[in-house]
Amino acid sequence: MPAAEFILQIDLPESGSRLAGLLLLLAFLASFAFIRMSTRLMRSPKVTWWPGSIKTEGGLHIHHHVFGIVLLMLAGFLEFTLHPGDPWLEILAIAFGVGVGLTLDEFALWLHLEDVYWAEEGRQSVDAVIMATLLGGALVLGFTPFGGEDAGSVLAVIVTIACVLAVAAIAAMKGKYTTAVVGMVVPFVSLVAAIRLAKPGSPWARRRYPEAGGKLARATARDERSRIRRRRWQNRIGGAPTPLEPPEQA
Repeated sequence: MPAAEFILQIDLPESGSRLAGLLLLLAFLASFAFIRMSTRLMRSPKVTWWPGSIKTEGGLHIHHHVFGIVLLMLAGFLEFTLHPGDPWLEILAIAFGVGVGLTLDEFALWLHLEDVYWAEEGRQSVDAVIMATLLGGALVLGFTPFGGEDAGSVLAVIVTIACVLAVAAIAAMKGKYTTAVVGMVVPFVSLVAAIRLAKPGSPWARRRYPEAGGKLARATARDERSRIRRRRWQNRIGGAPTPLEPPEQA
């Protein structure tokens, strides 16, 4: 196998590594689903029996991403220092996945450095979980966009990489950053995004869509429909944000 091909090969071996990756992904999704269910139950005035958030005697609220970070550190240190075999590899993978779920559920909090869990910015946590699920799922399935043993010459590998990066760059220029990132692993995703209309306000739209043109009007209408669908699914997954209170009249 050529050196370049070996470096780019990301397929997982048919061993405990693939099982550990699958368990990590499932634990990540399960912990995210549980903690979102928990926070939504705590938020509901009809559910008074569900345990509340953790607070110290001084009133300090300990967010659940703190426990996630601790799990990530513990599982990572043990894996890298001990290199355990079965079944400890799978156990550490589950612990790491739980830590990822608890941490990414509050992605918006540590991105904005303030508690925006139920604010409009809190939707970014759901977006982060969806992106991590897509990328993690592609890696667990062993998707290899750059080929395996039949990848051919180094030139063919370089051309393939260039095409994948070019398509992802077009998707990003059209304002579709999530699909551009996912397309680095699953090129078909960024290819579809690159073919479709750009989002209004994106670098592609500003340069190629005239102000009074039909493309900009269609792109704006499509973006609004996509925004409504995305908000609907975000609310179903993570709960609707708390509405902003109207400003007091002077």
